[in-house]
Amino acid sequence: MGNVFGRKSQPSRVTEQDKAILQLKQQRDKLKQYQKRIYLQLQKEWLLAKQLLKDGKKEKALLLLKKKRYQDQLLEKTENQISNLEHMVQDIEFMQIEMKVIEGLKVGNDCLKSMHEIMSIEDVERIMDETQDSIDYQKQIDELLAGALTQEDEDAVLAELEAITQGEDLALPEVPTEPRGGVPEAAKAEPERREAKNKPEREMLAA
Repeated sequence: MGNVFGRKSQPSRVTEQDKAILQLKQQRDKLKQYQKRIYLQLQKEWLLAKQLLKDGKKEKALLLLKKKRYQDQLLEKTENQISNLEHMVQDIEFMQIEMKVIEGLKVGNDCLKSMHEIMSIEDVERIMDETQDSIDYQKQIDELLAGALTQEDEDAVLAELEAITQGEDLALPEVPTEPRGGVPEAAKAEPERREAKNKPEREMLAA
């Protein structure tokens, strides 16, 4: 119970412009009711004046017609006032829309400013330069690779790419049993042959 009664009331979302629009609409509605009431009264008085003329009471009929003329002028003024109120309501409502648009533009402008503070023009230029350097470097690599490969190699690469795309298993080259740093047997035997060839020459020189 304490939480219910101690709860803070939410701030009202009704603005002063909303209150003004409501008051203007209420005044407009009252004028329309007044207008309708006068219109019904004019109809009754016109029928009454017509009946008075039939009864020969011309003076009374003339008085009613003068009153009708005055009320016609009131109706015209009332119509103008209603029109003015409706225009004012429309102007205020449109101004509210414009204010929301301006607020949206302000928020967008602040967002752009904060983004510009995070990334300056110098940062953008640096990133663009680095990107272009990477593109140029990759282009050089592509050109070197393209010059090192023959047309047969190019066809083989494309065939391998197609095979990978189709999900085929590729036969990879076998791993050599000897370490890459090992010396071949032919290379090992070469110093021994050279030593046997030079041995008779050294013996002749010694004799």
